[in-house]
Amino acid sequence: MTIARAAAIGSLVAAVVAVAVLMFGGGGGHDYNLLFQTAGQLVKGNQVQIGGKVVGKIKDIELTDNNLAKVKVNVDEPFAPLHEGTTGVIRVSSLPSIANRNISLTPGPNNAPKIPDGGLLDTDKTTTAVDLDQIFDTLDPKTRQNLQALLKGFANWYVGQGQNLNKVFRHFGPTLASTAQMMRELSADQQVFERFIVDASRLVTALAERHNDVSGFVHNTQQVFGAIGDENQQFSRALKFLPGTLQKANASFVNLRGALDELDQLTNVTKPIASDLAPFFRRLNTLVKTSTPDFHNFALLLRNRGSSNDLIDLLRALPKLENITRTSFKNGVTSLQKGLPVISFIRPYATDFASFISEFGGVFGYYDADGHYLRVQAQFDAFSFSENGGNGQLNALTPAQRKDVISNRGSERRCPGGATQPAADNSNPFTDDGKLGAADCDPSLRPPGP
Repeated sequence: MTIARAAAIGSLVAAVVAVAVLMFGGGGGHDYNLLFQTAGQLVKGNQVQIGGKVVGKIKDIELTDNNLAKVKVNVDEPFAPLHEGTTGVIRVSSLPSIANRNISLTPGPNNAPKIPDGGLLDTDKTTTAVDLDQIFDTLDPKTRQNLQALLKGFANWYVGQGQNLNKVFRHFGPTLASTAQMMRELSADQQVFERFIVDASRLVTALAERHNDVSGFVHNTQQVFGAIGDENQQFSRALKFLPGTLQKANASFVNLRGALDELDQLTNVTKPIASDLAPFFRRLNTLVKTSTPDFHNFALLLRNRGSSNDLIDLLRALPKLENITRTSFKNGVTSLQKGLPVISFIRPYATDFASFISEFGGVFGYYDADGHYLRVQAQFDAFSFSENGGNGQLNALTPAQRKDVISNRGSERRCPGGATQPAADNSNPFTDDGKLGAADCDPSLRPPGP
């Protein structure tokens, strides 16, 4: 055997060994475990892909204690080791297929920590494929009936609306373009989009927990759209006015920009006193809560059902009342103006009049504890009493003498308020700050007593 032939045989043996290692070797790559809700018809040997390129295969599938599918995969280098943030999805070529499942991995960023061999990707990092039979299972008789009703409702909705539908389709292309642009913006910021998906998932979960309320909302919405469908002509008329309304609103919004600049200045001015507004609003809140029943009562007063029983009906009657009272009020004002001098004159005699009313009534009241009543009536200036040199008896006066006595009493010239005892503040008798002189009245003429 020559040296050349020995070298050729050695090269052939080395190539066979290398092929055998590649085909049957089991020590290459890195092993990882992925938890799925269901195995999704995966089998051992299915491919593991990254971006459509085969990077490994499934080594084992087992059921966990909590009924999850634990799939063990092997990923070849240089695609392994994987980093935290890696996610896995069960992919299928088409829904009717069975044996063409694979696991598609989306690697995490290279600057993230590495996932150790045998590491686990939990269910929050994995997604199970949806099989066609699962979709069919959702179409139970009730769902199919509701779907048929929905299609019939759409059919009734678009009856006679062919031209309007064509107008909608003309704007459908720009709408799709705008939607595509929006999706590109969402894709540009993966973190925001991921947070949006997570929040949307929480929203859907919350809605699922309140499915009864959501069902009632859908039922009420159906009634609303049914009512709109019944009023489609009026709705069409309203849509005709919508462009003009939007144009006017656009002008209003343009003018609003200047107002916002002024509002910014107002905000800057009010910032120093903003801290003092909190106690004010707390007290205002208490006031609002306290006055709520009053506002309710005021609403009843302002607008109560029925006729002639609220403030509006009263206001409607005021013109008639004004016509009736116009002359009366005019005469009343004239009377008050003419009576003002009289009132001003008799005003100082108010104490005299009050004293007369209070004291004169006692003449005819009971006078002892036994309940007897006075049986006689007072006769003013009917007698005279003679003391000095007289007989000490009452002497009857003739009518002429009684008249003279009354006339003489008028000459006493009491000041206004002088018919009663002086008040503690010396407000009576009234002398008009000294303007009433001796020729007018004598302030010293007062009734005896304290």
